[in-house]
Amino acid sequence: MSNVSQADTPITTPAGKHVMRTLAAFIALVCSLNAHSAPASQESVENLLVVTRVESLMTSMYSGMEQMMRESMKQMVQGKPLNAEQQRLLDSLPGRFVAVMREEMSWQRMKPLYVQLYQDTFEQDEVDGLLAFYTSPTGQAFLNKMPVVMQKSMALSQSLMQSALPKMTAAMKEALSEAKIPN
Repeated sequence: MSNVSQADTPITTPAGKHVMRTLAAFIALVCSLNAHSAPASQESVENLLVVTRVESLMTSMYSGMEQMMRESMKQMVQGKPLNAEQQRLLDSLPGRFVAVMREEMSWQRMKPLYVQLYQDTFEQDEVDGLLAFYTSPTGQAFLNKMPVVMQKSMALSQSLMQSALPKMTAAMKEALSEAKIPN
């Protein structure tokens, strides 16, 4: 004979109640996870891109790239005699290169890609948190100071590359020699 009385059903037994509470907690958890994992809206992502000044960062990146190219080319030809035509061509190359970059990677072309990238990467609650941070005084200070940090880090990287370049060149020559490839 069963220990369960006629009035007891599997749901009203202590074990049944535990299973039901566990099931209810699981359903609540799944619902709360779904509520928090809503995809980011296009409007919120576009707001984040404006607040974080992505378009102006791209513009300054192109300017920095042109300057770096000019410096690198100057170092490459340092001490080598160039005629006026060679100098004119070398001087125009960075500007032409960056002009192509600006055209091919314009903000009008990049913005939809960034929006999609952010929507694929961030959930709505994360975008909301980022917007809250970047519109705060601390977030604004971060955004205002990042160009200086980037400029200084690029200068540090260039400095390190200059000291590493001879070692990298020597390693490449050694590898070509070991492979018996004339250089």
